[in-house]
Amino acid sequence: MSLTEKKFGTLSDGTVISSYTLKNTNGASVTLLSFGARVQSIQMPDKRGNFDEMIMGHNELPPYTHRGNYQGAIIGRWANRIKDGQFVINGEQYQVTQNEGKNHLHGGNIGFSHRVWKLKCSDYHDDSPSITFRYCSPDGEEGFPGKCDVSVCYTLSADNALIMEYHAKTTAPTYLNLTNHCYFHLGGPQRDVLSTVLQIEADEVAEVTSDLIPTGKLLSVEGACDFRSGKTIGQDIRSGEPLIRQAGGYDHAYKLKGSGMRRVANAFDQKSGRHLRVFTDRPSMQLYTANSFDTEESDHGQIPLKPHHAFCLETQEFPDAMNHPEFCCSPLLPNEKFHTTTIYKFEL
Repeated sequence: MSLTEKKFGTLSDGTVISSYTLKNTNGASVTLLSFGARVQSIQMPDKRGNFDEMIMGHNELPPYTHRGNYQGAIIGRWANRIKDGQFVINGEQYQVTQNEGKNHLHGGNIGFSHRVWKLKCSDYHDDSPSITFRYCSPDGEEGFPGKCDVSVCYTLSADNALIMEYHAKTTAPTYLNLTNHCYFHLGGPQRDVLSTVLQIEADEVAEVTSDLIPTGKLLSVEGACDFRSGKTIGQDIRSGEPLIRQAGGYDHAYKLKGSGMRRVANAFDQKSGRHLRVFTDRPSMQLYTANSFDTEESDHGQIPLKPHHAFCLETQEFPDAMNHPEFCCSPLLPNEKFHTTTIYKFEL
């Protein structure tokens, strides 16, 4: 078990970005960056004991600095989309950054994903190394009200679970929706994820417009969006159903069954024998299958990024939830403490 710090790179303004690698007694490891509090690498064994990379990422800093690169990053203040970049709190309308056409996406032009986070603390507990990052978002950043003090604690447990605990407080009422944007490939970076079997605990999915903004209506998952019993990601990804066609694959917010901390999804790669089990206390989860990737950038220096190279399971509030009373999303108030937990557990 160990925690090691290294220099990962330097930003154009001279700021040094550090990497921190957590390693447990099984040999599994997670590497994190101070830039965006990102998960840069997850190394897990397969059924033969061979270790491989579980997430899409890069071995150097520059690709992470590109606008729109959210790989492994903490997303905020608001993960996902806000229609027209507008919402109302206590009768006052706020206009936040419109960085995806007329809509707001993933915190704006420079969201939490592209901020430098400070190391708050590191610790060892029950053979599980952990590290906590902190970022203080000033009042008015990207148009959001209130000074928001945010921290995220990453723990690599002795049984190969990556635990993400989010905490925040604000000086004024504000909307906050945090998630992590890891792109998973349980078979490693050498192949796409269309053969990965995915199961999601959800009966409904949010209906969206052509620009992926929820209408407020929840639809039955029956058809291409139905992962209740488990199926390969590729089985219906080219089905031609309207929700799939307009996104070029899966990019949908599922209403998760139950409440409180519970298991909400399971992914399985048959060739490697790896399972990924997802636990969260969030109401929704965005399934995204990397539909638009087609770039010269490579996954950890191995192969070029192509569509469906990986998948995201982003636990969060519904997109544009503050503009839909039916999604039951309230602003964070100064006398409240924000706390949520998501766990990604790797098993064989």
